[in-house]
Amino acid sequence: MPRSSTVPSMRNIPTEYVAFKRREQRTEFIVRHYRSYLTGSVLDVGCYEAPLRALLPGVRYVGVDIVGKPDHVIDLEQAERLPFTDGQFECVVCVEVLEHLDGLHRIFDELVRVARRHLIISLPNCWCAARRQLERGQGSISHYGLPLQRPSDRHKWFINLTQAREFFEAKAVGPLRLVDLRMAEKPRPLPLRLLRHLRHPGERYANRYAHTLFAVYEKTAVAA
Repeated sequence: MPRSSTVPSMRNIPTEYVAFKRREQRTEFIVRHYRSYLTGSVLDVGCYEAPLRALLPGVRYVGVDIVGKPDHVIDLEQAERLPFTDGQFECVVCVEVLEHLDGLHRIFDELVRVARRHLIISLPNCWCAARRQLERGQGSISHYGLPLQRPSDRHKWFINLTQAREFFEAKAVGPLRLVDLRMAEKPRPLPLRLLRHLRHPGERYANRYAHTLFAVYEKTAVAA
């Protein structure tokens, strides 16, 4: 994939028409689009059952999570620091994780610290998941609401795609260069997409219909 130093505007961000009905489908998407970054050693933060491991033969893989089949059981809400050295992994992957953490900003900085070359991150567009419920004035929103029993895990941030893009762009400072943004949207017939673009132009469309934003960073200052 191209490694341009120029980040596109929202309307020019590449869109992949894909739905992630299973965790494995998201993992396959990551490998399909970012395989050239997943070399040497890879840290998978929020790995759950670590499906990425089997798709990266020859790569030193380490998975981190509080559940599933991680190599290191770590509660990211409680961890002030990841138990790895600076620049220990050629690539760090963290998809669909940060929105679950009160300490989102702290963990982002930790991901940057332990990455040597590249960092692959995603954030969800929560507005997309809530759009129909808000328009109807009824219904529940996945990962939110008020269940009778306290859930073990919840989203802590109600993010739209614009905010995710602005966050990713703002973090491209110092040793970090943002080299790729890519949004994912559920497959829909072309006439329907065109009609929706007419009714909701620009970022309004993305905030209503795109479900995930992926970012790739490159560290330009590499420790010896």
